[in-house]
Amino acid sequence: MRILYGIVGEGMGHAIRSRAVIEHLAREEGHEIAIVVSGRAYEVLKGTFPDVHRIWGLSMTYRDNEFRMIRSVVENVKNSLEGIPENIAQYFEIAGTFHPDCVISDFESWSYLYGVRHGVPVISLDNIQMITRCTHPEAFVSLHEKDFLFTKAFVKGKLPLCEHYYVTTFFYPEVRKPETTLVPPVLRREILDASVSDGEHVLVYQTSESAGDLPAILRSLDLPFVVYGYRRDIAEDAADGNVTYRPFNEARFIEDLASARAVIANGGFTLLSEAVHLGKPVLSIPVKSQFEQVLNGHYLEGLGYGYAADELDASTARFFLSNLETYRKALAGYDRSGSNARLFALLDERLDRMAAGVEEL
Repeated sequence: MRILYGIVGEGMGHAIRSRAVIEHLAREEGHEIAIVVSGRAYEVLKGTFPDVHRIWGLSMTYRDNEFRMIRSVVENVKNSLEGIPENIAQYFEIAGTFHPDCVISDFESWSYLYGVRHGVPVISLDNIQMITRCTHPEAFVSLHEKDFLFTKAFVKGKLPLCEHYYVTTFFYPEVRKPETTLVPPVLRREILDASVSDGEHVLVYQTSESAGDLPAILRSLDLPFVVYGYRRDIAEDAADGNVTYRPFNEARFIEDLASARAVIANGGFTLLSEAVHLGKPVLSIPVKSQFEQVLNGHYLEGLGYGYAADELDASTARFFLSNLETYRKALAGYDRSGSNARLFALLDERLDRMAAGVEEL
């Protein structure tokens, strides 16, 4: 089949997940794939696959570990003046040369709209549809009602009426909408093949340089910390007492993650799901007003895999670090056997039926 695969470029988790899925579809199943992707994710994928098209997509603005909605709207309106003509050009190029039989969208609108415009079935494959297609505890939702209602409206309008929704997840609330299947997280091959050990260091992933109190907090704790994302000005390791700042390198990051004592990060789904798979307790500090991250942290804590907090401070870190054994016991019961395989089997079956023109029983 010819598959148009759309990937939202906000955050790198979508590109990491989609890379694993596309490798399966193209290299193991022989499908012909054209990829449309926005943002930084384009740079990740363009050297891996032969047919990758850059498009413009919406982006989010953050400050002080908080999502800024008004600023995001202003920036997106400004950038759309150049982005929309770029998207139109890509539309005519793909419409004239590729002619897809199916669209798969990882929360990406351009490919979805192409499918709707041309009567091509669209399959949704992401983790964010969890917000609207499952039932979540009323007490939790009410605590974050404003952010929940805004996010719910946005997600509902993003990819409505798809052929099917595959929702990747490490937690399993009740499904409330039809044509929805929860599947284990899609993990990159490097995570599946990683050699896991229990080292002394705590891995910290923090991309906001505005979190100015982070160095002092980590220096006050009697443990080694390896920090990624915070120092973007370095090309090699920079030591500051018990804290080592590292420039990003995928192979080194995975090695440090697999050998970490624990992880401190925001609430992004990809890193949380990778840490859970590797059995690493997580202290999650979700980005404020980013309901999807808050939701991930809520379920992470509810399952006993770690702790979620609104702010990172020394007392919160000490509480988390003093309970690592409790989190490890809960993580020992996590089912790692179905990673990737369940989604790939379901997706292959659906694509085979679509190619043969056979309706689902």
